[in-house]
Amino acid sequence: MIPQKMHAMCLIGHGGLEQLVYRDDIPVPQPKADEVLVQVTATAKNNTDRKAREGLYPVGSSEEVTSFQMGGSPTLTFPRIQGADIVGRIMAVGDGVSAERIGERGLVDFNLYPDEQADLNLIPDYYGHGADGGYAEYVAVKADQFYHLPNPELSDVQLAAMGMCSYQTAYHMLTAANISAGERVLVSGASGGVGTALIQLCRILGAIPYAVSQPSKAKMLIDLGAEAVIDRGSLSDFVERTLAVTQGKPIDAVMDLVGGEMTDKFIDTMIQDMRSRSSYPRLSIAGASGGNISEIMWTRIYLYQVQIFGVSHGTRNEAKQLMQWIKTGQLKPVLQGAFKLSELHRAEEYFVSRHQDFLGKIVIVPDSQWEKHGKPFGL
Repeated sequence: MIPQKMHAMCLIGHGGLEQLVYRDDIPVPQPKADEVLVQVTATAKNNTDRKAREGLYPVGSSEEVTSFQMGGSPTLTFPRIQGADIVGRIMAVGDGVSAERIGERGLVDFNLYPDEQADLNLIPDYYGHGADGGYAEYVAVKADQFYHLPNPELSDVQLAAMGMCSYQTAYHMLTAANISAGERVLVSGASGGVGTALIQLCRILGAIPYAVSQPSKAKMLIDLGAEAVIDRGSLSDFVERTLAVTQGKPIDAVMDLVGGEMTDKFIDTMIQDMRSRSSYPRLSIAGASGGNISEIMWTRIYLYQVQIFGVSHGTRNEAKQLMQWIKTGQLKPVLQGAFKLSELHRAEEYFVSRHQDFLGKIVIVPDSQWEKHGKPFGL
């Protein structure tokens, strides 16, 4: 029996955690044509939730308080239910969707695609931003973006930890830079959701990932697939320490999730011994945890022919490939733990104050699903 009202965490404006309000009177959405109604059992938390809430996506002045507006006008309107990486079960279907799909367990491709193109996505938007997401008991999504993943070896919480917001961003960083087997890839922010996805995806593609992180996380990252872990500490000898673990060979490509003053150092790791290179130095950028502004000499970019790729989200084809790798067990969840939906404030605080053992994803579980799905992974 589908109720008329549901619990949800509503974002009511830009600002701090006080803008997230837990309510019990939100109407359960009705699936439109080509949509399915999903009973949410787990939704992975992403840093984009916090950045959108705080208005940290400026594209003009760095002083802007705003969010994605790639299509020319803002799609984040209030109140909004955030949460992009949704796992659950189909409870009802809209017109044009087979009723045989009711009961499927699966993972949502988080994108709100602007058109039907399979290999291009120029106006990034997503569930939890331009439309309501998974920080609720129910959500309506496009039927063709709900992927049936029975995988009995994966709990709902573990499956949510492999959500597309991190994995598709990571995969698109690699495809944009045309990464090939045998190449040395430097992964910054390696302990987060995108970073851990990059390490796994590099290995699937045959590339060699070098992780930038804290020494305390070295064993966990090497167990995940990193060739070596470089301490993100002192900038003065960062390049030398990186070249030491590559036996003096330059990094072929950098996956930059940090920005700020680190970007220039990342470039330095690629433009050493240019005679030994067989491809252009490549820099894929999909984050700026270290700052939105990087100071770089353009002569170093064009004289060394550094190729730069800005990455946000990915494509339908990339989502399909990732779902297939999940289904066949080639991708593994990296899960830190779970919180109840009603405790989202505490989850946000935990996420921001990440301790030295933090690795992977935090997943949010509706209170009504906690005993069955969340409790075994509770923090």
